[in-house]
Amino acid sequence: MEELVIRDADVVDGSGEPSYRADVVVDSGRIVSVVKEAAAAGCQRPKARRELDAEGLVLSPGFIDMHAHSDLALLRDPDHSAKAAQGVTLEVLGQDGLSYAPVDDRTLGEVRRAIAGWNGSGDDIDFDWRSVGEYLDRLDRGVAVNAAYLVPQGTVRALVVGWEDRAATPAELDRMRRLVADGLEQGAVGMSSGLTYPPGMYADDAELTELCRVVAEYGGYYCPHHRSYGAGALEAYQEMIALAREAGCPLHLAHATMNFGVNKGRAPELLALLDEALDAGADISLDTYPYTPGCTTLVALLPSWAGEGGPEETLRRLADEDTAERIRHHLEVIGSDGCHGVPVDWGTVEVSGTGDPALAEYVGRTVLESARARGETPWAVARGLLLEDRLAPTILQHVGHEENVRAVMRHRVHTGGSDGILQGARPHPRAHGTFPRYLGRYVRELGVLSLEECVARLTGRPAARLRLPDRGLVREGYKADLVLFDPATVAAGATFEEPRTPPTGIPHVLVDGRFVIEDARRTDALPGRAVRRTPR
Repeated sequence: MEELVIRDADVVDGSGEPSYRADVVVDSGRIVSVVKEAAAAGCQRPKARRELDAEGLVLSPGFIDMHAHSDLALLRDPDHSAKAAQGVTLEVLGQDGLSYAPVDDRTLGEVRRAIAGWNGSGDDIDFDWRSVGEYLDRLDRGVAVNAAYLVPQGTVRALVVGWEDRAATPAELDRMRRLVADGLEQGAVGMSSGLTYPPGMYADDAELTELCRVVAEYGGYYCPHHRSYGAGALEAYQEMIALAREAGCPLHLAHATMNFGVNKGRAPELLALLDEALDAGADISLDTYPYTPGCTTLVALLPSWAGEGGPEETLRRLADEDTAERIRHHLEVIGSDGCHGVPVDWGTVEVSGTGDPALAEYVGRTVLESARARGETPWAVARGLLLEDRLAPTILQHVGHEENVRAVMRHRVHTGGSDGILQGARPHPRAHGTFPRYLGRYVRELGVLSLEECVARLTGRPAARLRLPDRGLVREGYKADLVLFDPATVAAGATFEEPRTPPTGIPHVLVDGRFVIEDARRTDALPGRAVRRTPR
C-alpha cells in the first residue's frame, strides 16, 4: 500500500492550466497517481497508509527559488525554516558571480571576506570542499530543501586572474573555461556573474562570451547580475542579450528590476526589448522578487577601482584619506559603477546588518539618519562602518518602483526569486516572505496574476529553465516536492520591522515525499539534496 494519499485537493499543477480537484497519491518520494474528481465520479478512491484531508487547500508543486543566497545558511542550519516554511523545495545557489566553489585556499579566504555580508564570515563552517562537486556532495549529507548550483564566474576569475582589473591572458582564459566545464560536469546547472562586483566585473564581453560558449555546450544557462540596474540599465540588459545570443547560450536575467529615479515607469521599455529578442528566437527568462527595495552589501556601492586587488586592498584604500576622498567623490558626485551609475542618496541606504554586534546601533537606520544623529557626514558614517566592520555591513536600498515591479511580474518569461540574504539583524523580508507574498499580495489582494499563472511562475517555468524532467509539475512519476496552502489566508508574515516572522496559510510542505512542514510546524526531516545538471 502506498505511503500517502492527499484527499480532495484543489490541484494547481504548475502548468498554468485551470485547477482541478483530485486525490494525489505519493509513495517512495514520487507522485504515483493523480485521480481527478474521484469523489464526484463515484469511482474507487485510492488508499494509502496515511490520508491527508486537503479540503479547502491548494496542492501545487514545491516552489523553486531561482535566486537564493543560502550557500552557507543551508550548512549552518540545515533546518532552513526560512525557506521551507514558504513552500520552497528547491533553491538555486552560487548567485551573482561569487560563491565558495571552485576555490583554492587563497581564493576561499578572499571570497569569504568579500561576501561576508551575504553569508556571514563562515567561521562556524567547516570548509571541507574546494570543487563544485565536493560542495554538492556536502549538501547531500542532508538539508531541508533541495539546492542547485551555478558556477560563479567572479570566483573563477579570482582563482585564475586574481582581483586585478585587466584582461585575462589566453592561457588564463583557457583555464577559466576548464574550470567552468569542470563545474558543469560535476553537476552545476549554469554560470552566474556579478558584473557590479569585483572581480567578475573586470571581465569584458569577449571573455564572458567564451565562458558562455562552454555553458551552452553543457546545456546550462547564463545568469548575470548585469552591469547596471540604474543609469544605463537598458543598455546593460541589451549587452547581456547580445552576449548570450553570440555564445548561443540560454539567458536568465537575475532580479530583473528597473531601479532608481532615472528608471521610474520605464519597465515597458525593458519588456519591449525582451519581446523583440524573444520574437527573434532568443532563449531568455528572468526572475524578480515582489518588493521595491533592493538589498546588497555596503561595500558593493563603491567604484570598481576601489575593489581591485581584493578585500584587503579595499580596506587599505578606505583607510587612506586621499583615496577615501576619491571614493566619496565617485559615490556622491559622479555616480559609481557599484551604485549603478547613480550618485548615492544616503537617505535610501538603510543598514540591515553588521558582522560585529557592537555596531548594532546603525541597524534599522539609513546612513543619513545615523549621520544626523552623530553630527557627522554620511560618508564619514559609511566609511567608518566599512572599516570597523571590515566590509561586512549589509544594506537595504530603497530605490525601486511598484509600477515597475508589477509590469515585469506580468511578463511571459517571468519566474520568482527571493534574492534572499539571511544575514543581519534586520534582513530584507524577501528572504522569509517572497513566495507567500506573491500568492497573498499579488494574486489574492491585487489580482496582478491569476493563481494558476502565479504558481506556474514559481514551479513549472523555473523547472523548465533548470531542465529538470521530473520536477515543477503535479504529474504521475514526478518528484513529490509539494506544497499545500490556503488561498484565502496565505500571506507573508515578514515585514521590514519584523523580517523573520513566518508566513501564514502554508500548513504542509513535502520534499521528496517527506513532510518538512506539517500542520504549519517544522519537522526534523532533512530530505533535501543537491540537484545536479541533467545531461543532454
